[in-house]
Formats: sequence, structure tokens, C-alpha cells
Amino acid sequence: MPIPEDVTGQEIDKDVRQELMSLPKTLAEDVAKNLVMVARLIDEDPDEAYAYSRIALRLASRVAAVREAAGFAAYATQKYSEALAEFRATRRMTGTVELWPVMADCERGLGRPERAMAMAGEPEVQKLDKAGQVEMRLVAAGARRDMGQIDAAIVTLQSPELASNSVQPWTARLRYAYADALLAAGREDEAREWFAKTIECDKDGATDASDRLAELEGVEFVDVEHESGDESDNGPEDES
Repeated sequence: MPIPEDVTGQEIDKDVRQELMSLPKTLAEDVAKNLVMVARLIDEDPDEAYAYSRIALRLASRVAAVREAAGFAAYATQKYSEALAEFRATRRMTGTVELWPVMADCERGLGRPERAMAMAGEPEVQKLDKAGQVEMRLVAAGARRDMGQIDAAIVTLQSPELASNSVQPWTARLRYAYADALLAAGREDEAREWFAKTIECDKDGATDASDRLAELEGVEFVDVEHESGDESDNGPEDES
């Protein structure tokens, strides 16, 4: 697949570059460039990112960073069985527990929420850093919801991290998940409160909390451009 001229392969993380040093120089450069393309495209064009990841995997399947990138690309395209296999391979090669939450989420994607719940109780969770533990809590709550256990999902999300006023990278997603679970349980007033709390910390608009809150408040958004075009063609409607 084509690699843009501005991609050199040097853009990747230094730890990944270190891993690639086990390969011949030209091969390492080719793999690095494909990994850069995966990172560039995984959010905006997951299918393209997946295609680049397969090339990297074909070139260097014994490099853990390549297996991990292939896993995330498969995960982004909802190829959960494939993603899980790559994450397991990465874990065997490195011994890392960092991928435990996303592995559990793959189990959810495969329709096996009970396995995700079992993973949430394994010793590996205690070895995760704070961000990983919060991620595991989100996955476990999602698994509870998959099984129709909405009240249990709400309890799962209740934690010191949820109650804290400190804003961390995971805060918006945690508050949003809690608000959404409350709404699913019919606790609309509380859901409204927590969607508002999500908006307070979601400066980058990573969630659609503002839209969800507006919907609860009965606010309707109008496509101004489309509405303007309609009026110019047909004239304003009689509001009486």
C-alpha cells in the first residue's frame, strides 16, 4: 500500500523503534512506516489502518509491537476474535497486563460478557495502573449491561474515581458511562446531573454528553443551512 513521502518511520515511539532493531535495517524501516500509517488512520479510517497493520504483521509477526498494533486495528474494525488473538500473542511475548481490559472488551464484542466479568475478577487487574483499572471497571459495567444487570452496572461504576473532583484522562468517559447507565435504569434526574458533570470535564468533546443532556432537556437542534434552503424555496411555514 502507498506510503506518503512525509512518513519516514521515525515518528513511532522510541520503545517500538528499539523492538524493530532486531530486524534488518530496510525491513525495520518498512515495518515502521506501516505502523505509522496504522497510528495515523486508526481513528479516521479504521479499515485502511487495518490494511496497513496486516502488511506490518506479514513482515514482522515476531515483533510484539506489531502484534499489538494489529490487535488494535482489528479491534477498531470490530474483528474481535482476530483482535483477541493478537492481544494474547502480545501478552505471551511481553508478559504485559496492560491489554487486559481491551482483551476483556473483545470478549464482550464476541457476545461473551460472562468471560469479561470473570476477567474483571482475575489477579491481573490488581497489576494494572490506575487508568487500566478504571478501564477495566468500564468494561465490567458494560458486561453487566450486556447481561441485563443494569443496577449492578451502576454499582460497578461507583468508585472513588467517579466521586473525585480531580479531572483525569478517564474522567469524562467514566462519568458518561455512569450517566448513561442511570438513564437506562430510568433515573432521569440523576442522569441529567451526571451528563452535566461529564460536560464540565469533557473539554475535547470526546463524548456526546452535551447532545444527550440537550435531548433530556427537550432541546431540538435545527440544521440552519437546510432550514434556510427550505425557506428560500418554499417560503416560511405558517406557525398558526
